[in-house]
Amino acid sequence: MYIELLAAAGGAAPKNQFGFYEALEQGGVIAWSIFGVLVIMSVGSFYILITKWIEQQKIFNQYKGVRTQFWRAPTLREGANKLEKNSAWRQLVDDGLTAEESHGKMTDAMEAHDWLHGSLARSEASINAKLAGGLPFLATVGATAPFVGLLGTVIGIYRALINIGLAGSASIDKVAGPVGEALIMTAIGLLVAVPAVLAYNWLQSRNKRIAELLSGFSTDILANINSKGAVKPAVITQTSTQQAAKAAATAPAKPAAPRT
Repeated sequence: MYIELLAAAGGAAPKNQFGFYEALEQGGVIAWSIFGVLVIMSVGSFYILITKWIEQQKIFNQYKGVRTQFWRAPTLREGANKLEKNSAWRQLVDDGLTAEESHGKMTDAMEAHDWLHGSLARSEASINAKLAGGLPFLATVGATAPFVGLLGTVIGIYRALINIGLAGSASIDKVAGPVGEALIMTAIGLLVAVPAVLAYNWLQSRNKRIAELLSGFSTDILANINSKGAVKPAVITQTSTQQAAKAAATAPAKPAAPRT
């Protein structure tokens, strides 16, 4: 008899209606629409983060070949053949050589240095613009996602107030659903915005580093073209670095200066 009473009491227990899915269901089309927008923002942010990281890392890896192989070639054309096609570094070299060839066809007295410098600067700008693609989306998500979540919060609080007015009392069963929906939207908005802001700042700092490397490489190309191949930067390799460190370690210590 006692077991039957427990079973009957257990069967009559109320179902939990305050979960995540239940809160969105109570919000209706508006709650689901706001949630869908936030999901799209989050997926887009992580997609841009991953694709831009891969693109940036590829440029950094290619720069190692520029430092160790490109400047060992006797001419820029032969050095360009050692670089990967459709790479940022290959684009700068090809644009510099194209500008050098086209300058000879001009009939005015435009200086070669200005023409080459402008052509390389234009090539740098196109590369930097491509690297910056997608970052405005991250900035937009970081700036607007909290407000999109806040919109869901305002709607949830508004529905809670309506339920209180209709019921005539602020009972927990009338308020818990809309308030829970409001809190969930606020949390989701923050979870979408914070990674987007962090990803934007991180990718932007890496883009600035790439821009510095491109500018230095462009200056070296300009100096090499204007000097007819006489000016080249020092080639740094892992072997030369190890040899320099070994020589510094085995060098005899300088005697201390005598005191006067």
